[in-house]
Amino acid sequence: MIEIRNVIKQYNTVRAVDLVNLTIPEQCLFGLIGPDGAGKTTLFRLITTLLKPDKGSVTVFGKDTVSDYKDIRRFTGYMPGRFSLYADLTVTENLSFYATIFGTTVQANYPIIEPVFSLLEPFRNRLAGRLSGGMKQKLALCCALIHNPRLLVLDEPTTGVDAVSRKEFWETLDVLKRNGMTIIVSTPYMDEAYRCDTISLMQSGQIMITNKPGDILTAYKTPLFEIKSADRMKTLSILRSIKEVKRAYLFGHSIHLAVDSIDCDAAWLNSRLSMENAGISEIKPVAPDFEDCFIDAVESKNE
Repeated sequence: MIEIRNVIKQYNTVRAVDLVNLTIPEQCLFGLIGPDGAGKTTLFRLITTLLKPDKGSVTVFGKDTVSDYKDIRRFTGYMPGRFSLYADLTVTENLSFYATIFGTTVQANYPIIEPVFSLLEPFRNRLAGRLSGGMKQKLALCCALIHNPRLLVLDEPTTGVDAVSRKEFWETLDVLKRNGMTIIVSTPYMDEAYRCDTISLMQSGQIMITNKPGDILTAYKTPLFEIKSADRMKTLSILRSIKEVKRAYLFGHSIHLAVDSIDCDAAWLNSRLSMENAGISEIKPVAPDFEDCFIDAVESKNE
């Protein structure tokens, strides 16, 4: 179990982590979801003993990240967001180097990395710097797993990776979790939240919501509509001027609209917007996505 209590981490005048309290259970796949600059990387560096908190405490399986950092590093695997392996070493040489650091060998822990390394096998003698983005990701994961860690921490591992590699990566994490490993992963992709047991939505250094993905979606009670228009910016401006509209924002090629009352149905909206000549082509109720939940949490906190 990981316990984060009243943690603050500040860089000059910026609080990257602002009074965060969080409990992460053992043997789960935990997701930290949020945009760039939310504080995810700083929080991960605190958990992995790479940073000290300015205030508060972080314990990992009962060990303090400041006083017991050496112990924590022995059973933690960390994959940073930026590719940090040795570009001028081959795949095999990188693996051997990291195994030596942890006092083990590739052969001793090969069953742990085999599902991932099997995809790297054809490139075992290629320099790491010449691998594709997806293969670099797989090599970095193998190096993080080379000592069979109890805790695996992955900072935005699928950023910039193709869709097939993303799918393979999450399938690998599912296998590792079933084998008893505790996994913490951060991502800016809201669709990846579905793959986690529990997620926290993070913004501006603060945890907005922590719950199971399904429960977060169920808790969203505000009536929500999708609106398609020939002129989205004009329609958006009109929507934001209507007092019954709680919030309106661009969502892909459409607009998502949250209203204050269940009386504001699609027919009412269509009638109201027709008077404004907003050029609406479609209005329909929709179920919320994690992006809707995230926007709702941020806006509610700022109100």
